[in-house]
Amino acid sequence: GPNESLWSPAEANESCRFDEEFKYILLPVSYSVVCVLGLALNSVALWMFLCKMRPWNASTVYMFHLSLSDTLYVLSLPTLVYYYANRNDWPFGEGLCKIVRFLFYANLYSSILFLTCISVHRYLGICHPIRSLRWIKTRYAHLACAAVWCAVAACLVPNLIFVTTSLRGNDTLCHDTTRPEDFDQYVSYSSAVMTLLFGVPFLVIVGCYCLMARALCQPTAALSSSSSSRRAGGSARRKSVKLIVVVLVVFALCFVPFHITRTLYYTYRVLEADCAVLNIVNFAYKITRPLASVNSCIDPILYFLAGDRYRAKLLRAISRSAPVKNKFPATRAPRHLSHELALVYKN
Repeated sequence: GPNESLWSPAEANESCRFDEEFKYILLPVSYSVVCVLGLALNSVALWMFLCKMRPWNASTVYMFHLSLSDTLYVLSLPTLVYYYANRNDWPFGEGLCKIVRFLFYANLYSSILFLTCISVHRYLGICHPIRSLRWIKTRYAHLACAAVWCAVAACLVPNLIFVTTSLRGNDTLCHDTTRPEDFDQYVSYSSAVMTLLFGVPFLVIVGCYCLMARALCQPTAALSSSSSSRRAGGSARRKSVKLIVVVLVVFALCFVPFHITRTLYYTYRVLEADCAVLNIVNFAYKITRPLASVNSCIDPILYFLAGDRYRAKLLRAISRSAPVKNKFPATRAPRHLSHELALVYKN
C-alpha cells in the first residue's frame, strides 16, 4: 500500500527517505568495540567463575549466568558488524538472521532479570539478614536462573517468527522488527514483552534500592554493638552502595534510553508521523541500540566492584602470573563474626 514505505525505513522510498548514512559507520564501529572488549572481559569472568571461585554462593551463580548471557551475545556481533559495514546486505541466511536478532533481545532481557535477582539478593541480605538466610541459598539461585532463562525464551519465541529477511534490489535485509504488513502486530507484542521483562523488573529494582538506601542510612551501630560486627556491616554497606551505583549506571546508560527511544520510534511509525519527525526519532533509536549492547562490557565491572571474593581472587591470579609477585590480601570477614552474619555478608 502507499504507507508501506513509511513502515520500513530501511528501504529506499519516495514518500519518506530515511537518512541512515551515520548507521553504516556508527554500528560497525560500536559493535566491533563491544565485541572485542565484551569478549575479553567476559572470558576472564567465566574463567574466574568456573576455575577460581568454587564452591559458588548465590551471588556467584547470578553473576555466572549474567556473564554467560553477555558472552553468547558478543559472539553474535561479528555478523552484525559485517551486515552494517556491507550497507544492509545480509548474506548469512534467514535462520542466522533470526538467531542474531533473538540473541540481542535474549541478552537484553536476561541481563535485566539477572541484575534484578542480584539486587533482590543484596536487598534481602541488607534489610532482612536473619530472616533471609533460608532464601539466599545457592540452590534457590540456580532455580531462579533457570526460571529467568525459561521466561526469556518463552517470551521471545514470537520474535523468532516475526523476524525475517526480505529482498531490496540486489540486497538482502535482515529485519530487526518484521515485514511491513505485520508491523502493527509486532508493536503490540513488543510492548507486552517490554512491560513484562523491563517495566516490572525496573520497578522491583527501584523499590529494592529505595528500601536498601533507607536501611543503609541508619546508624551502623543499629546492626550490632560489637565492633567486629560493625566492621562487617560497614563492608557490606560499601559493597551494596557500589552495587547500587553500577546497576543504576547500567540502567541509565543502556536500558532506559533504548526502551524510551524504541517506544517513540514504534509509536511514530504506527501514527504515520511527519517524515522529519520520523527521521529524528529513527536517529535517536539507532544511537541507543549500541548503548544497549554496552551492558555486556559494564557487567564485568560489577563483578569486580561489588564482589570482594571475585576481586580478591582475580588480583591473586594476576599477581601469580606476573613476573614480580605482588601479594593481594583476600578480603575476609573478622573471625569472631557470628555464623549468621558471616553468611549474610559474604558475597
